[in-house]
Amino acid sequence: MVRTRGGPVSRRSIAQNAELALLLEVTGTPKPGNVDRERDFDDLRFEHFMAGAVGARPGFELAEAGEPVGHAFERAVAGMADQSAGNTQFGALLVLTPLVAAASGGDLTPEGAAEVARATTVDDAADFYRAFEHVDVAVDDPPAGMEPLDVRRGADAVPTLEDRGLTLYDVMDGSTDADGLAVEWTTGFRRVFDAADGILDDDGPVSDRAARAFIELLAEEVDTFVLTRNGPDAAAEVKRRARAVLDGEEDATELAEELVARDINPGTTADLVAGALFVALERGLVV
Repeated sequence: MVRTRGGPVSRRSIAQNAELALLLEVTGTPKPGNVDRERDFDDLRFEHFMAGAVGARPGFELAEAGEPVGHAFERAVAGMADQSAGNTQFGALLVLTPLVAAASGGDLTPEGAAEVARATTVDDAADFYRAFEHVDVAVDDPPAGMEPLDVRRGADAVPTLEDRGLTLYDVMDGSTDADGLAVEWTTGFRRVFDAADGILDDDGPVSDRAARAFIELLAEEVDTFVLTRNGPDAAAEVKRRARAVLDGEEDATELAEELVARDINPGTTADLVAGALFVALERGLVV
């Protein structure tokens, strides 16, 4: 139960706020390169994200109830993937699940989220790998010698995890050079909490605040999903042009249309916005 800023008491559960964060994230527009309520990709539509958010909620409920983070994440992914579009918000679930656990423990702060991440176990890592059996996520090939830990192996990688005693935090810590979400896991979700502050300090409809937060995050750092799928030049270009939008030199809607046409999707940035919206909702954002 959360008291809103100058408003009534919200009776949504923590899990409901996580589900709502997923829904609000995709309603923000324009979010250059992302599905939103005005733009679709050929094989990925707005309603797919709506269904995916609803499918993920049972996993959030497990995290709220104190179940292990890895198990809750795997169940959220399974529920999401059971919808028609599959892995619409896989990365957002990876951000949201530990935040839900931190909120359930009464410490939704960077320190509390960092504690949740550091407390993960080898079993959590195994469930994280099992989650990849439900979806088809774009990832880079692993470095030489790390093939046994390729996430695309799913459950087949679990014996290696167990032999090496790797926790889910360890897995994330080994991925920070190429994955912006792994960086969040190992730095107390710094960008998520900063963006949540921005959303709370902003005004207007929440969907507009989400879109502004998206562009601000996109202008700060290279989106690692774009880096993986489209290469370093495209990632640098997107960051530069997001900055141009903030500076009034480019139009956000025109950039959104162009990136969708070029199949450039800053998915990591969208995942961070989902996390930021959850934190903001838990801290009193009125919807």
